[in-house]
Amino acid sequence: MRAEFPEFRLGSVLATSFTGTLSERHGNTVERIPAPHRLVDWLEGSGLAVDSCTAAQLDLARELRESIHAAATAAARQDALPASAVHVINDCSAQGRAAAILTPEGRRRWRLSSPSCVEDALGVIAADAIGIIAGERDGRLALCASPTCRAAFFDTSQSRTRKWCDMNTCGNRQKKARFQANRHRSPGSEPA
Repeated sequence: MRAEFPEFRLGSVLATSFTGTLSERHGNTVERIPAPHRLVDWLEGSGLAVDSCTAAQLDLARELRESIHAAATAAARQDALPASAVHVINDCSAQGRAAAILTPEGRRRWRLSSPSCVEDALGVIAADAIGIIAGERDGRLALCASPTCRAAFFDTSQSRTRKWCDMNTCGNRQKKARFQANRHRSPGSEPA
């Protein structure tokens, strides 16, 4: 991956990891797939390698990403799902021609059509989003507690009380801020 682009934050849940390709939605927004080749990189890192990507396919991917984010956010808040987001997710799911395959190691992988295309990969992501939003997987949708992030994430922790989309970024940033605030409030602390 090229150094001039922000790193990907790959999580264990495909659909919400995909929405994380746009982070800090309420702060200094970070676009992690600014060009078609970056979408190819992200898909490869997520086990959905494609041959190439056009600008139109990147636009479709971003539309799906924002639709998943809107629907997951609504589901996390227990609000009605936005009809336009549901439409985009369903269309992408129906357009994909991927098949689940079982590896000799007993793992599920996706086989995309040949030549593999972005629409097939987006179909897999959309299907994953449908399963999560429909409540078919063990866990809960939640929103990151960071006021600048507010990313939708899928909480599979035992207590289902996770607060951050990613402990290494948002969680760590909030812990540092609390530490600094407490340090400045405590008696005898030196000014920074």
